[in-house]
Parts: sequence; C-alpha cells; structure tokens
Amino acid sequence: MSIRNLPSPKLFSVFLVFSVFLIRFPGLVLPAVVTLESMEIFKTHEWIPNAKPIVYFRCKEENKTVLPDVKKAHVLYSFKGEESWQPLTELSSKKCKRCGFYEEDSFKSDDVYEEWEFCPSDFSGPDGKYIRFKDKEFNATFLCPKCVPFANASSSASSSHGGGKRINVALIILISVVVSTVLSFGVVGVYKYWQKKKREQDQARFLKLFEDGDDIEDELGLGM
Repeated sequence: MSIRNLPSPKLFSVFLVFSVFLIRFPGLVLPAVVTLESMEIFKTHEWIPNAKPIVYFRCKEENKTVLPDVKKAHVLYSFKGEESWQPLTELSSKKCKRCGFYEEDSFKSDDVYEEWEFCPSDFSGPDGKYIRFKDKEFNATFLCPKCVPFANASSSASSSHGGGKRINVALIILISVVVSTVLSFGVVGVYKYWQKKKREQDQARFLKLFEDGDDIEDELGLGM
C-alpha cells in the first residue's frame, strides 16, 4: 500500500474513538429491545360472561402489540421472547416512553389496565428485568439486558448529584473571590496609572511655563 492510500491521522483517530465508544457503551448506540417475560391479569373488563379479552401493549405513537395468549384472569403466562409478536418496543438513550396495557372494547373506548412512563432506568436489576405491578389489574415482568447500562448510569448520576451540587457551590464561591480580587487589583492599577499620568501632565505644564517665559524675555531683549 502506498503512502498516498493510507488513511489520514484524523480519520484514524475518529475511527479509534468510535470503536472504543462501541466497546465501552454498547447499549448507548443501538436501541435496547424490550420483551415480555411473563404476564398475569387479575381481572377482565368484559361485561359478557366467559368472553375472552383481547389484551394488548402499546406505547404512544407506536403500533399496538396484541398478547394472543393472555385470555384468562389469575393465570401466569410465561414467554420466551421469541414469539412472533415480540419484542414489545425499543428504548434508546435515557428517553422514556408513555406506554401501557389495554383491553379492546367493541362498544366504547378501550379499557386501560394502566399507563405509565416506561424508562430504560427501570431495568435496574443485574439481569435486566423490570417488574410492573398494578393492584387488582396485572403483574408483568419485562426483560431488557441492554437497558442495564442506562439504569447504572442513571443511578450513578443520582448518587453524585448531591456531591456535584456542593462542588458547584464551592466553585462559584472560588470564582467570585478570584473575580473580586482581580477587580480590586484592576481598580488600584487604574488609579496608580491615573496618578502617574497626572504627575507627567503637571510636570509638562510646569516646564512649558518656563519655556514660554524664556521666549518672552528674548522677544523683549531682556536676556543677557
């Protein structure tokens, strides 16, 4: 390979930084897939006896995901994450989504089991699990291994918030002292410079008076 075909140092640096970023924070680049591991409903909202409900999961501005197996109350349904309707959704960065479980209704608006802010930081367990429980409605377990870095980052940020706040206050005080000191020295320096210029001007005026006096004497012929 000729020297002319070698990649530039700048391009190589960008590639190196991006590679390290991918290795160090894999979950921060690619979307984190969320699957449903288990689901149990405690009641149905159907008013017709023995009617099988149509339960689904949906996040705002996304298509709904129907859970075809969830048909009876008080039955714990387990899933492998490989079902045709999986995954439920994807999470990226630290942004939350407004999601929930619902039940279709043919005669009025769909019934709501619960709506909540679904966040990557919810998956704080080491195995990437998140359990959502709503009294008298449902109990669900979500799985998102790639969300764990988000949860850890959020916990670290929360724990360091107090210390960071104290550091910010100390930094503000330090900056205020430095600025006050610089201003004080600046005022003193300006005052001394003004005094020096004033003395120079007074001396110049004094010398000019003597020069003007000599000129007058020469004109009048009073000089020796």
